[in-house]
Amino acid sequence: MEPANPANGWVNTVDAKNPEVIAKASRIIADNIYCTLSTCSPDGIPWVSPLFFAYDRHCNIYWSSAILSKHSQNIYNNHGRVAIAIFASNVSEGTPEGLYFYGIASEVKPEETEKVMQLLMNRTRIKVHRTPADYLNDSPRRIYQCQPQQAWVTGQRVSLGCGNVLVDTKIQISLSELRNSKLL
Repeated sequence: MEPANPANGWVNTVDAKNPEVIAKASRIIADNIYCTLSTCSPDGIPWVSPLFFAYDRHCNIYWSSAILSKHSQNIYNNHGRVAIAIFASNVSEGTPEGLYFYGIASEVKPEETEKVMQLLMNRTRIKVHRTPADYLNDSPRRIYQCQPQQAWVTGQRVSLGCGNVLVDTKIQISLSELRNSKLL
């Protein structure tokens, strides 16, 4: 465990289980309805997609997408490796709060579609009339999930002591602590 510094890429691991940091991460996931999904093709071409999302108490992130969309195809063709950022874009400049996940994405199992679809419907502010059939069999859409493997939250900005040079840091957080948070 060490504080953020140049040798560790400015990642604080000391506060991984800090209750205030875990509460911050919980608040970020609960207060935002959009995330940015980052995928990569097998030949290394990156792609990002803004998505409406839902989550469960295990910190799994869920969304629906077309099977043939670029990000879905990247998931199928790159072993499901994804990164997700959740953040509020309406905060003052210089005060970002973000939650970052690295994980493995896949289609939701058909038998779980209805349950996960309900999570998505509970998060939406508009009435949407969909059924599990809209995501199964011959449908061009599926519901996907990301099972996080690692998580970080924005940390403090650190002054390098030479003028106005500031470095943004991240705090690597304990997924088990986040999953056990009463706030999720």
